[in-house]
Amino acid sequence: MAAPPRGHSPRSLWPRTLRGQLTAGLVVLLALACLMVGVTTAFALEGFLVRRIDQQLSASEGKFAASLEHEATPDGDNRPDTRGQSKGTFGARLLRGTTTQAAVVRAEGDSKVRLTADDRRALAALPVDGEGHTLRLSALGAYRLAAVKGDDGDVLITGLPLRPVEEVVHRLEWVESAVFGAALIVTGTLAALWVRLSLRPLRRVTSTAANVAERPLASGEVAMPDPVPVTDPRTEVGQVGTALNRMLGHVGNALERRQASEERLRHFAADASHELRTPVANIRGHVELALRHTGPVPGEVRRALDRIQSESERMSRLVDDLLLLARIDAGRALDRGPVDLTRLVLDATDDARAAGPGHRWLLDLPEEAVTMTGDEHRLHQAVGNLLANARSHTPAGTRVTVRLAADEDGIRLSVADDGPGIPEELQQEIFGRFVRADISRSRAAGSTGLGLAIVYAVVSAHGGTVGVESAPGRTVFTMALPASLPEEDRDPEDRDAGA
Repeated sequence: MAAPPRGHSPRSLWPRTLRGQLTAGLVVLLALACLMVGVTTAFALEGFLVRRIDQQLSASEGKFAASLEHEATPDGDNRPDTRGQSKGTFGARLLRGTTTQAAVVRAEGDSKVRLTADDRRALAALPVDGEGHTLRLSALGAYRLAAVKGDDGDVLITGLPLRPVEEVVHRLEWVESAVFGAALIVTGTLAALWVRLSLRPLRRVTSTAANVAERPLASGEVAMPDPVPVTDPRTEVGQVGTALNRMLGHVGNALERRQASEERLRHFAADASHELRTPVANIRGHVELALRHTGPVPGEVRRALDRIQSESERMSRLVDDLLLLARIDAGRALDRGPVDLTRLVLDATDDARAAGPGHRWLLDLPEEAVTMTGDEHRLHQAVGNLLANARSHTPAGTRVTVRLAADEDGIRLSVADDGPGIPEELQQEIFGRFVRADISRSRAAGSTGLGLAIVYAVVSAHGGTVGVESAPGRTVFTMALPASLPEEDRDPEDRDAGA
């Protein structure tokens, strides 16, 4: 027997959905019930018909077999008595275990039967008890035979054919197969409809759960779907719906609290940045004034003033970054104008080359200028942050390639380097705020951990996306931007050019 195709095990043929499994289970159970009913009725009918034959054999009392003792004469007298014998009746006479005569009733009378040696041995072994026994004769087929003792010490065997019984049983089997097959088809269709109707509340539960799973629950304000209608909480489906509604309530409350906490944190960052901006500017001004003093200044004092100036500049950049993120979070509209991305990339790369002369800076730009509508200052800041990130987190000699391409789907700008790569555990949160790949080095280099967060915020505000692919020896940051800035429904507010 040929092996089943690879990948198609009996388990894989069974339906996977609950609806399919219930429907298939009902149909299989009904098929088993029909099979049991069919087999039982077939055996019962066959047993009933065989008992009727046994009754006929018992009533015949071996008369046809006894008449075989008389030899036929040329004038036709003394022939076996076939009166009252049905067509196909078999008779045989045994004397001392040997078959002497055997005949069968036919339409034109009786005719002798030529028995094989096996048939003779089977007839000789037949119990002489007057009970019916089934035996298959080579020339006649299956027969029901009964053996009784004769008056002359012989054995008289009478038999009736089982072919009519077999035909009736086979006819019953065909009828049952047709009826049961139609019943299975109708029942399977009705069962599928009934199961579909019964599981409709479960489909609503599944749809609601899938709806929640597709929502961005990680950040931002999230609107939870309506609760699942529960018709009867006593049923299993009703209990699942009730549990899901309770879970949705807990998740909704948690999301509202998280959103409120994020809003408070954003307001705090914005307020603190505004409050820190003036004193930081004053500190920088006083330090610059002190450093311009023409009189003698002790070396230790000058070094302290230089450190104060450096740290105040770092704090100013941190305040500006926080203010930018706070304004983008608040939905402040971006500047809208034509932006020559080709020129922007050239300028940003020149700045990066000047800041990192030890790196190899390569450009891959299209022949025609790539332009879009957006906020040129913020886009320049985002590209500059990507280049600064590649410069700060890779060793000298690293090759950094900036590619710019445009097609009908939009604009793609990528920054690739062959540095050590980003740890896999950080790639999922690399665009988060205050995330650093190397904490000690980032602090030493003056990083605030907000550079990539600003890239993500600026690109998202332009209706684009930014992603990263990294492995040891290759890291690629890709910005996908639309050709124009998406329309905003909010009214533009004042924007700080330095934020």
